[in-house]
Amino acid sequence: MTNPSTLSATEAARRIRSGTLRAEELMEDCIERIDARESEVRAFTWFSADQARYAARAAQDGPLRGLPVGVKDVLDTEDMPSEYGSPIWNAWQPRADAAAVAWARRAGAVVIGKTVTTEFATRRPGPTANPANPAHTPGGSSSGSAAGVAAGFFPLAFGTQTAGSIIRPAAFCGVVGYKPSYGTISRIGMKIMSDSLDTVGVMAGTVADCALFAGAVSGRDLGDPDEALDRAPRIGICRSPTWYAAAEETHALLDQVIAAVAKAGAAVSDIDLPEIYSRLIDAHPIIMNVESARALGWELANHADLLSDDLRARMEFGLQQTPDDLDNAYAVFDATQRGFPETMGEVDVLLTPSAPGEAPEGLGWTGDPCFNFIWTSLRVPCVTVPAGSGPRGLPLGIQIVGRRGEDRAALAWARWVQAALG
Repeated sequence: MTNPSTLSATEAARRIRSGTLRAEELMEDCIERIDARESEVRAFTWFSADQARYAARAAQDGPLRGLPVGVKDVLDTEDMPSEYGSPIWNAWQPRADAAAVAWARRAGAVVIGKTVTTEFATRRPGPTANPANPAHTPGGSSSGSAAGVAAGFFPLAFGTQTAGSIIRPAAFCGVVGYKPSYGTISRIGMKIMSDSLDTVGVMAGTVADCALFAGAVSGRDLGDPDEALDRAPRIGICRSPTWYAAAEETHALLDQVIAAVAKAGAAVSDIDLPEIYSRLIDAHPIIMNVESARALGWELANHADLLSDDLRARMEFGLQQTPDDLDNAYAVFDATQRGFPETMGEVDVLLTPSAPGEAPEGLGWTGDPCFNFIWTSLRVPCVTVPAGSGPRGLPLGIQIVGRRGEDRAALAWARWVQAALG
């Protein structure tokens, strides 16, 4: 008999609705996996098996009924501590759920625990290891969410992205990550750092699982990506202005993916971003760090000694930017966001790397977001799907990028690409 924790979220939900699987059985199997590997993976900042069992028994009816969800610890929970990856907020207990968490519960999901984030979803990594090889990072900042899905601790998880914090860890851990169009999922009750960039998204085992989960918490119809499409897509291959950072395995991966989608019937063409998109390389960190420094005003004023040296340096960089520096960066954001639909032309989606290569060795660095921050700056939907493995046997992902607001299409085409890869 198939262990419930190995089922996709959509299949588990179907079985729970039909009465062939109980939410308590699914939760118990997840707990067994946690007991077996959490000491090695360290995905959680807070977990109680007894509380998880009780919540599974009390799960409400809805599209997510009985499905365990990991919640990144920058989203507030009224029944679990929210520490934001910082000792400043040690044992802090909010009075209310973040809106995304509240809507997940209302849809029947069971919050199984809080997952590790880097410091304020920015700098200092937590203790989480990559389930594929614990000597390597799972990526960040949504470290525990990506690792927990990959390890089978929960089928669904919330992540957030300011630069590459959903797509990169999902790719490193070999799961599906979906960063929606900016604002699709409410950020109320999130520890926001960069108001122009921060985006709530999801991770899961399949593209359809991501659509189910994000649709339930956003109130949007994101379709069923498993449904057959009536044509093959028009795909633009975009190496982006940061292609110089791609490792050998990413060069090989992109060639393999291009061959596979073309063989499956896609019309493939190269898309080179105009020069102004290269200016996002400088504009993104200015906006991210200026806004984050302002967001951390209370922490900087009262507990600067408890911030990591790296984060303090980033905040100092942000505070040193002039009003003209910031206005110029916002102007680059505005011009590239408005111009992106025309830049895409007639293609349905862009196909681009999810990360420079395999997950780096060690837990002191979560990897480079160089293949992510451009798309986050543009506020467009991005999906990473597993696409093989690198020279050390670690997962690799490929990223599908759509137009802002066309999330349903981006998810459908991402599933098509994944199917073409076999």
